[in-house]
Amino acid sequence: QVQLVESGGGSVQAGGSLRLACAASGNTYNIYYMAWFRQAPGKEREGVACIDGDNNPSVIEPVKGRFTISRDSAKTILYLQMDNLKPEDTAMYYCAADPRREIKRLWAESYAHWGQGTQVTVSS
Repeated sequence: QVQLVESGGGSVQAGGSLRLACAASGNTYNIYYMAWFRQAPGKEREGVACIDGDNNPSVIEPVKGRFTISRDSAKTILYLQMDNLKPEDTAMYYCAADPRREIKRLWAESYAHWGQGTQVTVSS
């Protein structure tokens, strides 16, 4: 089993920055994909960024140039650096992980392991 614990959320003004972290523990040796999802009230969970076992990142268009996903060298901590935050970035942010190499990368149903989430609130 894999446990994921997010941290780093908070409240900032528009234009500010936050850095989210997700610490993985347990059977982390076979994790291949890790990703960040977000869910705003009344909306579906949305894939924001993912990174594969070879450290190839992908981010969705609305956050491109503002958000950066990365992993530490041991591949047990996932980061999301969020700059120039906008009110529409307000959401609960979740970390996810999966051992498979062939998945729909930013599709929530692809991921077997999930954290509890960390709240990000951006005020205008």
